[in-house]
Amino acid sequence: MARYNCLKRQEYKLGDYSLVPLRYEDRFDIMNWRNEQIYHLRQARPLTEEDQQYYFDSVVAKLFGQSMPDQVLFSFLENGRCVGYGGLVHINWIDRNAEISFLMDTRLEEGHFAEYWSIYLSMLKELSFDDLGLHKIYTYAFDLRPHLYTVLEANGFVREAILKDHCLFEGKYKDVVIHSYINDHV
Repeated sequence: MARYNCLKRQEYKLGDYSLVPLRYEDRFDIMNWRNEQIYHLRQARPLTEEDQQYYFDSVVAKLFGQSMPDQVLFSFLENGRCVGYGGLVHINWIDRNAEISFLMDTRLEEGHFAEYWSIYLSMLKELSFDDLGLHKIYTYAFDLRPHLYTVLEANGFVREAILKDHCLFEGKYKDVVIHSYINDHV
């Protein structure tokens, strides 16, 4: 298993679920999920296997050895099987904040969306605040999945901002909604 130099712990567990440093073996499942859910991602075109291989070899591989990487990515496992991935991106080490990224297996969204998001956020808060010493984590979501906001707010996130007409989706401008969670104990 790859290890992040910036983390004290390499695995975060909650019941049958765990977050581990992004596993190489999950790269093509992740590619498929990203392509299936491209509509809500900042991704201009479907990924190819070559794109994904290049990303893992040239970007992800370098993150593990850095003391202050701009992102830390994880495989989200249920009983050892990858059912999602995500982490912290656009990490700002000076201001101690980062954007949350999470994507789950497309086939599991209908039955497990709120459950997986809640479990993931619980573990992510722990590593963000207790391990990395961040002050704030936030989401940046195209206003396409309002059911996400319910889950975020149920997990203590506050709607912080709406960026009006901020992204173009299928020929129409959509808002971007930002939710945040601030660690008051730092």
